[in-house]
Amino acid sequence: MSIAANLERLRNEVADACARADRSPSTVALMAVSKMHPAEALLEAHAAGQRLFGENRVQEWQSKSLSFATLAPTLAPSAFPSSYPTATDFRMHLIGPLQNNKTTKAADLFHAIDTIDSLKTATRLNEAAAALNKTLPILIEIKLSPEDTKHGLAPESLSSFLQSLIPLQNLTVTGLMTVPPWSEDPETARPYFQHLRRLRDESLATHPTLTELSMGMSNDFRVAIEEGSTTVRLGTAIFGKRTYA
Repeated sequence: MSIAANLERLRNEVADACARADRSPSTVALMAVSKMHPAEALLEAHAAGQRLFGENRVQEWQSKSLSFATLAPTLAPSAFPSSYPTATDFRMHLIGPLQNNKTTKAADLFHAIDTIDSLKTATRLNEAAAALNKTLPILIEIKLSPEDTKHGLAPESLSSFLQSLIPLQNLTVTGLMTVPPWSEDPETARPYFQHLRRLRDESLATHPTLTELSMGMSNDFRVAIEEGSTTVRLGTAIFGKRTYA
């Protein structure tokens, strides 16, 4: 199926999952995870109405964004009746780990950073955002899985970490995100989603901006919606298998 057809199907599936959870579809954003997919795929998704995207690496998004001016005219003009999109037409979130030496570039290139888990990185990002005279929304990544490959803040450190971020006036903490262990059975992710929601709910009284829950991917997003996700991150279901490493 085409990217446009996949997006239409998934929007319907998100709406169905919301209906089963007695939620409005407007409360769940669909993020297209375009990491390791070519710039042409992003342009096709944009032509199909997708605006919210997630990339894992700063340099990968920078490379893709620079190629749009060359690639867009090679696609069917009918897909872009007004004008070809540029990087600013993509609402791009960083959903991979942010290295300290990439904070300046990340602050410039991304609309939001969804993987903050250290004060050092947050402080450097805040300084970079201040230099650009912008305020960046951020999510705190929580590590709920014992897997060594997973990143994030320990859940028991969340309260003190939130307090330490208060002086960083060019960052706005809008929520939490997590990545549970992968499984073919989506139900195995449910306890992790429930845990993240409890952490968010416990923090709302003292940090009222903490409303977002970024959780759920292609194999388990329906369960995530049932557990309160406000953003589901879908990659393979939209773009197919990754095209390069």
